This record gives sequence, C-alpha cells and structure tokens, in this order.
Amino acid sequence: MLRARTAVQDLPEYHPPLAGRDGLRLDFNENTEGCSPRVLQQLRKITADDLARYPERGPVEAVVAAHLGLVAEQVLLTNGVDEAIHLLCETYLEPLDEVLVVTPTFGMYEIYAGATGARVVRVQCAADFRFPLAKVLDGIHPATRLIAVASPNNPTGTVADREQLLQIARAAPDAALLVDEAYVEFHGETVVCDIDSFDNLFVTRTFSKAYGLAGLRIGILAGPRPQMPRVRRVSSPYSVNAVALAVLPAALADSDHISCYVAQVKNGRQRVQGALAALGLHSWPSQANFLLVRIGEKHHEFVSAMRQRAVLVRDRSSDPGCAGCVRITIGSEVQTTQLIAALGEVVRELELGREVTA
Repeated sequence: MLRARTAVQDLPEYHPPLAGRDGLRLDFNENTEGCSPRVLQQLRKITADDLARYPERGPVEAVVAAHLGLVAEQVLLTNGVDEAIHLLCETYLEPLDEVLVVTPTFGMYEIYAGATGARVVRVQCAADFRFPLAKVLDGIHPATRLIAVASPNNPTGTVADREQLLQIARAAPDAALLVDEAYVEFHGETVVCDIDSFDNLFVTRTFSKAYGLAGLRIGILAGPRPQMPRVRRVSSPYSVNAVALAVLPAALADSDHISCYVAQVKNGRQRVQGALAALGLHSWPSQANFLLVRIGEKHHEFVSAMRQRAVLVRDRSSDPGCAGCVRITIGSEVQTTQLIAALGEVVRELELGREVTA
C-alpha cells in the first residue's frame, strides 16, 4: 500500500471552520469592508488574453520592493504568507533540525516545519501572553535552523518589539528568523528595514488582512539579498495568479483607503476593550485587528449565541494557554456598534460576567 512519509502521517491537520459564514465576519481577521475601489476598477480591466497568459510577477515585485524601501532582489511575492512559510522550511530545514515556535500562534508554522521531518520545539508565552524572549534565547541550540515569530501575534495580539527580534537574529546566526508581520498595519513597528543588516532575517507580509484581498491569496517574503536566490530555487514561478498581480499596485497606491480602515479598527479595538471590561470579561491588550477574550467554560455557547445574532467569532480554546478563550475581529465603526450590542445580549443571556470574574 502506498504510504506517505512518516513526518506527513504524523502531522496535525488544520481545518479552518470556513463553512456557513453568513453574518458579520469577525472570525478570521479579514478586512470586514473589502478592498479598495481602485482594486475593483482594475479587476474590470482584466481581459481574456490576460488570463490566458502565465503570470509574470517580476515587475510587481519591483513595485512592492519600492513600497517597502527595498530592492526587487529582496522581495518574493508568494501565494499568501502560507507559501512563504513553506518556502523557508523547504529551503533551510533538514530532517531532525530544530524549529522554535512561540506559542500560541499561527498553526501553519508547525505544519510546514513538521512536514520536512524537522523537530518543532514549542516555546510557551507567559500567562499574560508577553513575548518570552529569555525562553527563546535559552531554546537556541546548534540544531536550531528556523525560529518563527508572529508580531503582532495571532491569536493573542501581543508583539515582540524590534530590539527583541534583532537580539534573536544575533543570537542565532545559523538559523533563519521568520518575523511574520501579517498585522503590521494595525501596529506600525517593523523590522523590514533591518533585513540588509542580517544574513538570517526574513519578513512576511500579507494582503489578506488590512488590504482586503484574502480571496486572491497574495503575500510577501522579504529577505537578505544573498539568501533570496536560494529561496527562489524552491518556489514555483507561477504560484501567484495573474489577477492578484494585476490589482496589487492599485491596492498599494490607495493609502487613504487603508489608513481610514486601520483608524476605524484601532478606535473600535479601544471601544470593544472598554465594553468587555464593563461586562466583566477579560481581554488582553492587542496591537492587531482582533482581541482575545476569556469567556470561560461557556466558550462554545458564547460562539453559538453570537452566531444566532449573525456575528461570527472564533473559538481559540484549543490553542496552548488559551483555554476558554474566543478571538473577536474588529471591523468598521458601524460593525463595532453591532458587535458591542450583541456582546451585551449574549453576556446577559449566558450570565458570563459573574462567572468569569468570580
């Protein structure tokens, strides 16, 4: 009987609950208002001939590089951040190498690393989800070949600051340091400007969150000039589709659209934090477009009751250290008002505030 590799057979499966998502989408950290109108205008200009050709990403990579203050050789456009993670694992990991993953975090780091046969070493955040710098540094060994850090982190919204990340890069010169900046627009601090100073520092970005292009699957992998040709060797030349490449410059050019949406999210994040506190529910400080909220034993009932009110939220209680927690995406001002009203109804219905604060 045909058998998969042992490393693949032992992998956990990632099953995002994407079915039946009718209602206010506060479950996957997407842009809840959609992409820039300029993107839609560009979509209407795409011809049958454009779709019949293999996509050429080089010219668009030059546009993205200029947007980031880099040169084209430092930037690879990918099929979402997922492909970027996969490429780094395929480029730098051998079986039995070690990969440090700070948990709780995005599950695909472990899946792509584990598929190579590497050993994943989890470094657990503290109870308040503060970034565990000392533990990460202590976990670096000669076998360490990849360190994955999301900042801001998903599902916690917490961050590793620039100096902490650069300290890790210095401490592990033989390991690739992946800094996932999927939510950077909502935080503002980046290490992309430090790529030239390190041989092992890689940064990923996505257009699925603030830019509202999740359905087009396009992301960025940026890294040191000496390393990027090695990564390109394992990359498909056609992994980014022609439609995504056609509209990306328009999305980048509409900075007002992004700024307006990000401002609404930041204001909404503050409003929801205040509402949760008034309802007796604990949430952690976040620098992303979501909040992690401790619901307690009734987390399943909470998600269901919110869905009944056409508000979708994500149960994260199975993540390490997140027992009883639910993640809530923050959207526009109008959507935030709808969310706060639903929260009040559900908390009263399930009598959550007294249970959690007792």
